[in-house]
This record gives sequence, C-alpha cells and structure tokens, in this order.
Amino acid sequence: MKSKVLSTGTLLAALLLAATACGSSNSVSSNHESDGEAVSADFGSAEKITLRMMHLWPDSNSAQNKMVLEIIKEYETANPDTTITTEVLENEQYKNKLKVLSASNNLPDVGFTWAAGFMDPYVNGGMFAPVDDLLQGELKDKFVAGTTEAFSFSGKTFALPVELNIVPVYYNKAIFARYGLKPPQTTDDLKNIIRTLNDNNVTPITLGGKDAWPSSFWYMYLADRIGGPDVLDKAVASSSFTDPSLLAAAKEAQELVNLNAFVKGYNGLSNDEAKALFMNEKAAMFAMGTWEVPNYTTVQGVPQTFKDKIGYFKFPAAAGGKGSVDDWVGGPGVGLFVSQNSKQIDEAKKFVSFFVQKWGEHSITDAGVIPATKIDTSAIKLPQMFIDLLNELNKASKVTLYLDTQMKPGASYAHHNLVQALLGKAATPEEFIKKQDDALKAGK
Repeated sequence: MKSKVLSTGTLLAALLLAATACGSSNSVSSNHESDGEAVSADFGSAEKITLRMMHLWPDSNSAQNKMVLEIIKEYETANPDTTITTEVLENEQYKNKLKVLSASNNLPDVGFTWAAGFMDPYVNGGMFAPVDDLLQGELKDKFVAGTTEAFSFSGKTFALPVELNIVPVYYNKAIFARYGLKPPQTTDDLKNIIRTLNDNNVTPITLGGKDAWPSSFWYMYLADRIGGPDVLDKAVASSSFTDPSLLAAAKEAQELVNLNAFVKGYNGLSNDEAKALFMNEKAAMFAMGTWEVPNYTTVQGVPQTFKDKIGYFKFPAAAGGKGSVDDWVGGPGVGLFVSQNSKQIDEAKKFVSFFVQKWGEHSITDAGVIPATKIDTSAIKLPQMFIDLLNELNKASKVTLYLDTQMKPGASYAHHNLVQALLGKAATPEEFIKKQDDALKAGK
C-alpha cells in the first residue's frame, strides 16, 4: 500500500489559519458504558435513536475522556431523541475488540480507527462507510491539509481524524539540572546523558516495551536521523527493508540497550506503567506523542510543581546522518469511522460531523490537545509548551507516519514482535532487518 506522509508546508501552515475556536463547558456527561445493544424508552411520538460508540480513553481523568463525555452530552442536548452509549477500552484491548466485532459484522455505529495500514482490512472488507459527503458538506476545508489523506483509499475517505500528533522526548528539568545536564544535540550527547544518569542510579528513559509501538518510536527516529526523512516511507512503499541505514539504526538501538538506557524490565512494562514512572519522577526521559502534553500543562489532577519540571527536546541528530532534528515521527492520530452496517448510518454521520467540530473547539481551550481541524491560535491563551510544539510543527521539515500504522496488519504485527526482540536482544540487528523485510514482502 502506498505510504501516507505529511509534508511540511501544508501540514502546519494551516494550523494557524482561522477557524473559530469556541468557549467550553466543564460539565460531565452522565452517559454510561455499555458493551451491548442499548434500548431507549419510547417517550412521545418522535422516533428514538440509539447509537453505539467505542472509544479508547478509559482514564476518567484524561482530557480526551472528559471531552468525549462533554461532546456526547452536547449532542444529546441538541438532539433529544438520540442516545449515545459508549464502550471504552485501552488501546490493545480496543484493537482486539474491533477485530472480534468486525468478524461478526457487529461494529459499533461509530468508533475510532488508526490510519493507513491498520484500516486496510476494514476498508477492503466493506466495514467502514465512506464519509466524503461530510468533507464536501459542513466539514469542507475544516481540516489541516494532509490529515485526511492518511484515512483515504482509492480516492475515498473512510474516517475523519480528530488529533494531530508528533513525538517529542519529554524530560525532567530538575533531574537534568541536578547532574549538570542539558538537552542533547546529538545522539552522542544522549549517550553521555545516559551514562551520567546511570552513574548516579537514576533511570535514564522509561519505555513501555510490552506494547511495542513505544519502542518503535526509538527505532524510527534512529532510522530517520541516520538514513534521512524518506528512508522509512520508501521501505514500506517498496516492501523492501534493506536500506543500509535501517540496519545501522537497529545497531544503534541495541547500543542504547547495552548502555542501560531504558528502565529495568521495559519489555514487560505497558506504556501506562512506563508513563507512571515518568509522572512519579522515577525516570528522567520519556518519548511519547503530544497527546501527553495535557499532563504537563492543563490536567487539573497533576501538581503544578511537577508540570513546571517538564520540558521536551527534539530527537537529537546522528553524526554524519542524513536526517534533520526538524523531522518528526507522528501524523494524524485516531479518526472516527461510521460502520457500513449501521442501521442509523445517516444519524451516525451527523454525530461524527458534530463530534469532529466540537473536538476541535474543546481540544485547545479545555485540554491542550492538537486537533486535526484548523485552529486560530491567536485567539486563545495557551500553555507555553503547547505554543512551542505548535511552532515546532510549523517548521517541521517532515512528519513520518508511525511505521506500525503505515504497514499492512501482518507486517505491522511482525514489526511489533521484531522491535521487542531487537530491544530485548532476542534478535540480532541483521535478523531484525531480514524478518521485517520478509514480512513486508509477504504483502499481508
């Protein structure tokens, strides 16, 4: 499948174009979670409609969870004859449940999907309804250029993105200051930081290797910095994982392992467990998407004293490498799909259109989440980290879509296993490359 990439000029210049950002409400919806069909009572003569929705933000304290509840409440208030029931699962459980439900043609009316390769079997199986009519209607010109393309197949769009993310390396400024450390400019600087922190019994980097995709971030950045901004996209598009820089990146990844860069037992930790170590100041660095920015800026349950300690840096340059520090791993986050088999497909599309617009309005002012729709940053008071990251996106020279999202499901599954094996030293760099190349060539 042709890889999906986001170019610089179109990607974020549009972020600063005007699309009115509205005010917010702090009330919380009372909608319950449901894992089955919901039945609404028949009051009055109007037809009662129930839509099933699945989403992947189970943490009730997360900004995204609160936004979903708020948007549902707003929709039900505006459409009193419609009830939205929700089922909420964390990432990996969500992916597995989606497979199970699709096998029985019982997908929710509305749900979230990842882009590109992840969507491939659902689109080819006729599971997702095209939503181009929405893009030609009230959502016309609402999205940042380059964001909807990752959800398009053969000229049709099958989901609408809500988030746009890049992956910085967050760091604890207080820990760095304690040992006279500064954000690294090169990978050699990073290695020296790792050595210093280990010498002082401080965990350098927390990593949820059990979930695999966080480990892929590290491999992707090393490949970009060594091989340049197009090396990964070309590998996926050509189904050939044999560029020499890809092997060099695998060797660099294992060198980080040999330096004890990552928290002890990282391949047995979930991303949530790894994140908790950073939030509790048990590790100095954490590479993760900008969906984490609310924890360092706007989430009320996080102490301000902690927020003040957190900064970020760009993944450092590799000596002699072809990549730029202004190249980012990232891209559109999840997008909303409508089930082709929904018995309420028109209402489901109406809800999706409403949801996308309201998410854009609430995400900046309420949550510090970068939406996929255009925003007018001049009209909003934003935390400094958020402003800085928007500026980073503005000058990004390349944003490469996550490898496991670009690849078709079979190759993506293999990538997860292989990156775990690489960082767990259960596979040599050469074995990693050979098996990933085989998985891509299998075309599944």
